[in-house]
Amino acid sequence: MITVTNQKPLEEVTESLGQCQRVYIIGCGTCATMLHTGGKSEVLEMKRQLEESGKQVTGWMVIPTACDALTREALAEEAADVAKADCILVMSCAFGVQTVSLYADIAVYPVLNTLFIGKEESPGHFIEVCAQCGNCVLARTAGICPIIRCAKSLQNGPCGGSVEGKCEVSPDIPCAWQLIIERLGELGQMDVLEEVVPPKDWDTSPSGGPRHIVVQY
Repeated sequence: MITVTNQKPLEEVTESLGQCQRVYIIGCGTCATMLHTGGKSEVLEMKRQLEESGKQVTGWMVIPTACDALTREALAEEAADVAKADCILVMSCAFGVQTVSLYADIAVYPVLNTLFIGKEESPGHFIEVCAQCGNCVLARTAGICPIIRCAKSLQNGPCGGSVEGKCEVSPDIPCAWQLIIERLGELGQMDVLEEVVPPKDWDTSPSGGPRHIVVQY
């Protein structure tokens, strides 16, 4: 699993920096490096572009995993250069940006858009696999998620727009329910489709604000 990101336009990044003249840049050594959105090469290119625009880059680093608690130690090691900056520019997913914000005393700005949680189907080709909706339906859909794989997130089979196993949205998109039905047939579990599923309960989704869970140790 990987957090899939892309870079914001440079104009949007520089606009968010505003009057910030001295910048420290942080990249991520895992997902963003793999996607070429925030690894060492991209950090150095951002440094070049900012300096050409008149900004001063006080330093940079690529944290192995920007979204974990080791970020605090990394910032402490770079404290001298970070202290010279007016703000920090983070080239990681939104989780990494928020993690840096937890441990920084100056403004923190993102360079990337966080798109989805996905997997690499083939070299360089990533596909979304989970909406993290908090109410998993995979038990009755043969491990294929209709919330993500179906353009309409249908719960009870394909719509009338499915043609020859393809989604009406695009002929390049397999119909999720065609895949589910074929897989259930292979498993001898077609009977699960006889149950009509009510509309999905979205109370467990992010729509109600940040979700919390308490684990007893």
